[in-house]
Amino acid sequence: MEPLDQIANTISLTMGVAWASGINLYAAILVLGLLGTTGNIILPATLQILTDPMVITAAGVMYFVEFFTDKMPGVDTGWDTLHTFIRIPAGALLAAGAVGDVNPAVALTAAILGGGLAAGAHAVKSGSRVIINTSPEPFTNWTVSIAEDVAVIGGLWIALHYPWLFLVLMIIFIGLMIWLLPRIWGGIKKIFGYIERLFKHGKEDESSQNSKTVDS
Repeated sequence: MEPLDQIANTISLTMGVAWASGINLYAAILVLGLLGTTGNIILPATLQILTDPMVITAAGVMYFVEFFTDKMPGVDTGWDTLHTFIRIPAGALLAAGAVGDVNPAVALTAAILGGGLAAGAHAVKSGSRVIINTSPEPFTNWTVSIAEDVAVIGGLWIALHYPWLFLVLMIIFIGLMIWLLPRIWGGIKKIFGYIERLFKHGKEDESSQNSKTVDS
């Protein structure tokens, strides 16, 4: 049973860091770094760099920036768009590092799966924010942002201490993600379609106004 638990621990950490990176990379690095440097967890040698004070400080500063940026409707969408090129590769790298110093094929497999999971988590987060930002009040955005921060910290804690529970929750999340993404994409297309119609209507009104001015 012990080897099976070890495998579960490794998979849980690998997928946990990838999933968390797709939602809030800096919170994930900060949590792992602080837990590792305080001795609350033993990180694989390939992730020991996260306990370096410079890495922890940098992650803390960026998490502070993201904490406020992520709660500004509209600004958060721009931030998420930029981080498409950061969260996904970082999730793949952290997933590869989480399996430790093993066969390169295993590390590459972890990177592929971790990158895919990070991409899926990022797509759900950023896509749902586009839809949520259509709400005229900011409180929904703030609530969702805080819930995401709590989910990342709590999810990593579960992944590190209750790997079997985390794996069950991860399977549920993947199923929910597969169900949600087409609906999120449909909602985004409706929003941009509405904006496009407004833009065209505005241009038609402007052309009509100019035509009336010329006629007069």
